[in-house]
Amino acid sequence: MAGSLRLLSPLLGWRFAGTTKPLYSSRQPQRGHRLTPSDDELYQKTTVQRLEKESQDIMFIESYTARGFTINGNIVIGPCAILPRAIIQWNVGTHKDITAESLVLFRLLEPRIEIVVLGTGDKVERLDPAVLKLMRQCGIAVEVQDTPNACATFNFLTSERRVAAAGLIPPPGFRQHNHAAVG
Repeated sequence: MAGSLRLLSPLLGWRFAGTTKPLYSSRQPQRGHRLTPSDDELYQKTTVQRLEKESQDIMFIESYTARGFTINGNIVIGPCAILPRAIIQWNVGTHKDITAESLVLFRLLEPRIEIVVLGTGDKVERLDPAVLKLMRQCGIAVEVQDTPNACATFNFLTSERRVAAAGLIPPPGFRQHNHAAVG
């Protein structure tokens, strides 16, 4: 009986005091089943939406450098404000220049902007809470990010046909980064 238990012990995962081999040392773990999609996965559709750079009705940030941005084929030097149908120079130098006065443009637009994405350079900078509160009171959400992420966020929002705008400060030290694959 003891001999047959010793033979079955590796299969059952038992270990006797007299054995010196570690459990499962010679066997590799194996799957006894195949992974297959569950029934509900068979009926779900996957959709892919491509950002259309050539579309006339949306703004698309193609690339950025330390000097500026390429938006819909237009090169913009320095900080800029991107509106649903226009690109303008934005008179800010650093995140410290982003004030209620510098954001008044976004509050005056019709149709009303849903969200303003602010790119503060190479890192996320804290803005004056009173300025952010004023924008919320006007019904405009504000997303503050570093400029590389702000570019991607803006492209994503506009691809979803959201009424979005951006205020972007070029990130110092970046040579060039293309956002054509952002989606």
